[in-house]
Amino acid sequence: MAQDLENLTQQLLDAARKAGAEAADALAIESDSIAIDVLKGKLENAERTEGVDLGLRVLIGARQANVSVSDVRPETIAAMAERAVAMAREAPEDPTVGLADPTQIARHLDIAALDLVDTAGEPAPADLQRAAMEAEAAALAVKGVSQVSSASASYSSRRMHLAASNGFSGGYGRTGHSISCVAITGSGTEMERDYHGEGRGHLSDMPSAQEIGRIAGERTVALAGARKPKTGAYPMLYDERIAGSLMGHLLSAINGTAIARGASWLRDALGEQVLPAGMSLIGDPHRPRISASRPFDAEGLATRRVSLVEDGVLRSWVLDLATGRKLGLDSTAHGTRGTSSIPSPSVGNVALSQGTKSRDELLREMGTGLLITSMIGASINPTTGDYSRGASGFWVENGEIAYPVNECTVAGNLRDMLKTIIPANDARHFVSHQAPSLLVEGLTLAGE
Repeated sequence: MAQDLENLTQQLLDAARKAGAEAADALAIESDSIAIDVLKGKLENAERTEGVDLGLRVLIGARQANVSVSDVRPETIAAMAERAVAMAREAPEDPTVGLADPTQIARHLDIAALDLVDTAGEPAPADLQRAAMEAEAAALAVKGVSQVSSASASYSSRRMHLAASNGFSGGYGRTGHSISCVAITGSGTEMERDYHGEGRGHLSDMPSAQEIGRIAGERTVALAGARKPKTGAYPMLYDERIAGSLMGHLLSAINGTAIARGASWLRDALGEQVLPAGMSLIGDPHRPRISASRPFDAEGLATRRVSLVEDGVLRSWVLDLATGRKLGLDSTAHGTRGTSSIPSPSVGNVALSQGTKSRDELLREMGTGLLITSMIGASINPTTGDYSRGASGFWVENGEIAYPVNECTVAGNLRDMLKTIIPANDARHFVSHQAPSLLVEGLTLAGE
């Protein structure tokens, strides 16, 4: 049964005041999900979860504490507030903690414009099972696929409400649909696997289950006979589906928490060139129907478009209120939190500039090198940017894919790598982190 989340947050705030809190904010989240897994044409697993989680952060002077529960009874809420206040009184002082000033909080929100909720409602379990079975069958129909290790379909619905003693109160919901498939080719030591998965907020935006399974199968078969490439220094093309990992390393380096601690390889780079001229990295939290869109952040600030990197130059850190105060800057409205955690800075939707050439055109320009389609593990030095990751994909000769490769490692320095990237024009528009395929120089390949 749907809960009145706004009322629950007000109960939490009232309980916090009664327990002795000077200020507080409260988060209530109601979530429902259903997931279906199939194997060999039969139902393998069906799981449904639903519940309400509550989080309460209380502040006493420059001290704070956070407590979470999944019990909405009044007596539990009262006990929760008393425990949070007792914890806050013993917490260390931090002059940067605190709620937003009432003049900063979001007002007049246009939540409907984000179109985050699929009004078609929850699909029947039988429909999810059918979709998973169709994906599995489509993968098995690809010549060379020996088996499918998993095929899944799921649906989720989530509503949240945030309220604070500074006067902020707001909430919104979102839905999600997903289908995924993992296929295998070969056997024993010659076995290779790959996958494909898609997720959308609205079912009408989803590709067909057959297409998802077919792509998983085709990707897998293309890896048959993979071998180690030769060790050396080569240009490398990060395929669009994993190019976002490079952007993720950049976002981690400009996160306010890392900057405030001095633990970032970009800690002194504000105003400096970090990407090639002409390239930008833009945060846009208001893209309709995108999974990470949101009208306000976890501290009640109105979200807005932010140029993190503009024309290759680093223009902004990723900040919440506390990290902004530590650095003497305003929050960029990137506060995020769960019910069991205090706010911290994190990026939702971001888009890296696209180029004008296709991935195949960049392959031809690359000549000889590695097309990376999958990565495992990571060794990143947060203070120097030294980078090493396991990779697999395809060896490229004379601008054409020659054969699949696996069990290799690529290494370099992120600051040097990012200044050389050349973007393709193939970024997907429906993902929260948009990045096209990226041609990168300055990497060393360790193979055989």
